[in-house]
Amino acid sequence: MAKVITIPATQSRYTKTFISGKKKRRVAGYARVSTDHEEQKKSYEAQVDYYKNYIKAHEDWEFVSVYTDEGISATSTIKRNGFNKMVKDALDGCIDLIITKSVSRFARNTVDSLTTIRKLKEHKVECYFEKENIWTFDSKGELLLTIMSSLAQEESRSISENVTWGQRKRFADGKVTVPFKRFLGYDRGEDGNLIINEEQAVIVRKIYGMFLQGLSPFAIAKKLTKQGIPTPGGKTNWSGSTVKSILTNEKYKGDALLQKVYTVDFLSKKKKVNKGEVPQYYVEHNHDAIIEPFVFHIVQEQMAVRQMGTNRQSSVNIFSSRIKCGDCGSFYGSKIWHSKDKYRRVIWQCNHKFDGGRKCSTPHLYEETIKELFLKAVNILVIEKSEIIANFHAIKEQLFNIDKLKIKQSQLQKEQNMMEEEIKTQLDEINNIIKEKQEKREQIGKFLATLEQQNCIITEFDKNLWYSLLDFVTVFNKEDIRFTFKDGTEIKVYRDNNY
Repeated sequence: MAKVITIPATQSRYTKTFISGKKKRRVAGYARVSTDHEEQKKSYEAQVDYYKNYIKAHEDWEFVSVYTDEGISATSTIKRNGFNKMVKDALDGCIDLIITKSVSRFARNTVDSLTTIRKLKEHKVECYFEKENIWTFDSKGELLLTIMSSLAQEESRSISENVTWGQRKRFADGKVTVPFKRFLGYDRGEDGNLIINEEQAVIVRKIYGMFLQGLSPFAIAKKLTKQGIPTPGGKTNWSGSTVKSILTNEKYKGDALLQKVYTVDFLSKKKKVNKGEVPQYYVEHNHDAIIEPFVFHIVQEQMAVRQMGTNRQSSVNIFSSRIKCGDCGSFYGSKIWHSKDKYRRVIWQCNHKFDGGRKCSTPHLYEETIKELFLKAVNILVIEKSEIIANFHAIKEQLFNIDKLKIKQSQLQKEQNMMEEEIKTQLDEINNIIKEKQEKREQIGKFLATLEQQNCIITEFDKNLWYSLLDFVTVFNKEDIRFTFKDGTEIKVYRDNNY
């Protein structure tokens, strides 16, 4: 007859402690709080102290360490350095048992939670969750763990949705906020809104001024870095992209576009530029402007035409991207004649004058010629200013009236809840037309105010007048050079023979 030999159990079925023998289980604790608020810090310290005492109180356990993460969300394990260090040490054979308060302290992401625990089980490392009384080596452990992890993940989803709802409610109510520590020109006011930081506002105005003088964002960045002016984030080196973000941010003209980006999902926390996937809210006149809306509008126009392309605008001179060829429509660019001798001169000619087999017939211009012709055109403008101003006031209501557009806008907005793509397109078009009319009216108003201040003949070239009055110049031939001003007035002048 076969003989049966009983091999006694060496570990407790439920506590997993050794029943006999000298080998102790190497045990670590894991503690985490999800925010860095003061009350959470106390909870964090209490957890660390608790696990030290709890582990050391077991004679058959050997205390390894308490791994910690402070002020970090548990939705993903990617950025949790303490957690990742603990898992690495466990997989390297330094830990036999990990104790933590609950499944939700471990991870709120089901996939992360189960993947980590299964990896630990493969390396003979057990986890114990106190609140749920789950031992992962227990037969019921994985089933219970799957259920609890799913519940924790849903809790995280609910919290995320509540936070998102709160943010969007604030956006819909027009409540504006920015990362003030990294936002140049504004501080947080007592009511939470933006108030101008005059010291920083000087830098913002300087950036806009340099751009309007013809410098590119990259060139402006180099100047700011050389001058030792700190970036919005307090760094020493400026980048072209940082300058560009300042030049295109509507908050500097006193408005605010809300929800420019949104969180794709609560697990990855990945953010995406909002291209219409979720609602946006535009708040007009929310706070004091650092840059006049008229100036901001001019900068946006300049930004648009300085993009790459056949008719690309340059940013190296006040005449760049302001002079057009009447033959092909391209901009004039600068070229140096006799660069190495005393006859050195800068001339301006069509950038595509000699492209292919076709040759533009438009003449070149010297810089002094451009200035002289501009003075001629401006002085004609000054002489006729009374008539120009009177004509504007006579037609401005008809030209810029938006009453009918507002009525149509209101009708379409009422249908937003059941909005179809066609209705949304119509509303976007109307919004754009209203905005363009308002900006154009403001632009012409600024133009006329500058013009009205000119009470005598101008004898010297003034680059400020060049920027504030002129839209562009079109060169057809030496007898037909036309200056188009910001109100649409076109004045034809001719080039003297000695030029």
